[in-house]
Amino acid sequence: MKYITLGILAFLIIMPAAFANNKSPYGIASAHPLATKAGISIIKQGGNAFDAAVAVTAALAVVEPYSSGLGGGGFWLLHTKHNNRSIMIDGREKAPLNSSKKMYLDKKDNFINKLAIEGALSSGIPGVPYALSHISGKYGRLPLSVTLKPAINLAINGYKIDSKYRLYAKLRLKALRNNPEASKIFLLNNNVPPENYILRQPDLAKTLLKITKSGAQGFYSGSVARQLVDGVKKGNGIWSLSDLEKYTIKERKPVSFKYKGVKITSAAPPSSGGIALAEMLGILELYKLNNLDKPTQKHIIIEAMRRAYADRATYLGDPDFNSIPVKKLISKTHAKQWKKDIDINEATPSEFISTPFSPAGNGTDTTHYSIIDNEGNMVSATLSINYPFGACFVPPGTGILLNDEMDDFSAKPGIPNAYGLIGAAENSIAPEKRPLSSMSPTFIESANKIAVVGTPGGSRIITMVLHAILDFTKGATATEIVTNRRFHHQYLPDMVMYEDNALTNSEVIKLTKMGHTLKKKMSPYGAGEGTYGNMQIVIIDKKKNTLSTASDPRGQGQAITGLK
Repeated sequence: MKYITLGILAFLIIMPAAFANNKSPYGIASAHPLATKAGISIIKQGGNAFDAAVAVTAALAVVEPYSSGLGGGGFWLLHTKHNNRSIMIDGREKAPLNSSKKMYLDKKDNFINKLAIEGALSSGIPGVPYALSHISGKYGRLPLSVTLKPAINLAINGYKIDSKYRLYAKLRLKALRNNPEASKIFLLNNNVPPENYILRQPDLAKTLLKITKSGAQGFYSGSVARQLVDGVKKGNGIWSLSDLEKYTIKERKPVSFKYKGVKITSAAPPSSGGIALAEMLGILELYKLNNLDKPTQKHIIIEAMRRAYADRATYLGDPDFNSIPVKKLISKTHAKQWKKDIDINEATPSEFISTPFSPAGNGTDTTHYSIIDNEGNMVSATLSINYPFGACFVPPGTGILLNDEMDDFSAKPGIPNAYGLIGAAENSIAPEKRPLSSMSPTFIESANKIAVVGTPGGSRIITMVLHAILDFTKGATATEIVTNRRFHHQYLPDMVMYEDNALTNSEVIKLTKMGHTLKKKMSPYGAGEGTYGNMQIVIIDKKKNTLSTASDPRGQGQAITGLK
């Protein structure tokens, strides 16, 4: 209970800001106070939401090394006010050129899990540095020397680690010890540092300085690139200089649809978020949920989750390698077909939907931030290095903690990854391919309000954003949306996971009688009572001309508003 209690004590700062004296409100909510303050400082210096996004991304890379970093990737959902356009920046990692379908299988084709989640071989080519340079150059107005300065200062001067850092460092202690460079940076005398220990990262500061001077090329070419490749190869990885030279981000069209008149804009493949949300909400819109009792409402929501995740496992992957039937999956026709398959009084075993595979555990990592600036520009960004502390591998001299996102591929069809998610050939490993993701940065827009929202949480990200959308349509406040209890079903394992107070005793009894298997499991990686996501939200009320922000009480983030 210590962890969640600390999270509540470090809860949000909410200061509704109104248009006054010709000033407009702005707000930032992120998973760490130092990152939020970095973004706020940039807006105060004349930057826009996109400049602030660069600052927040870089700051999170320093102060949340267990969640994101320059060695990872992410999705940035941008909205430019001047032309009313939404764009998704796909900075997802790519498989190295020397990757192969069987790189994590033994001679008998058995999956070797450790190879996919620890060490240099588990790392895809990072996208964050390229995205920072791209967003800054195309959408921002301040130079990287300004927007990366807060992160550089944090890396040089250090910051106090907290209980969350210690929790995740303890979880990955063995893996961190296995890499001398990671141990030197993130541990103290090869052990988890005490709370309030000052963590400094001078090599990371040097790499950030290279990026301020040369943009993306400061990372993907030159001395940093050579250090990265040399370090990876010495760690039995397969990176090459060509991998780094060939990496690019992609600008993609987000998935957009309506639910009860509310416009939803969310991440497109290689994220599964937008499509899965459209499927679930398409099914739910066919019901008059308010006319049903609470247990039946939740039963229908669970059944919608189950079916969307079944489609995720079957159809989704990198759109540059697969023909994904997006229009079919998010169509009303498809939703109606799924509705016919749902029994209002009884759970549908997942094995009756398609062939079941073996279940595995779940994870709750990654990070998120939400921004609305005083001009109306918006950013919703979800970033990750996958498992806590990623690959637990740092190429010497770079300060770059590498991701273990290769685990997000289907190393073997039907075998679940570290988050219990299974996949088909569409998400198999191939050179330069981007693995399927659950990261779901999202905009929600009604006639009077716009919400910028997202959360970490591994396979549970999509259903958490679903809860946020449903709460928003009911008129919930920013505080209520991030605080409300959550439940989740992901097709396989065939189980409803829920946090304390998400279901009443009577609901548990009725859902069990309906045939659902329920499990109260909200702890991060079995570490006791802990988190179920870490949602960050900013809402602007167009009618009242007010802005509110909220940071999930399950984390230690901070939400700040101001006038400019």
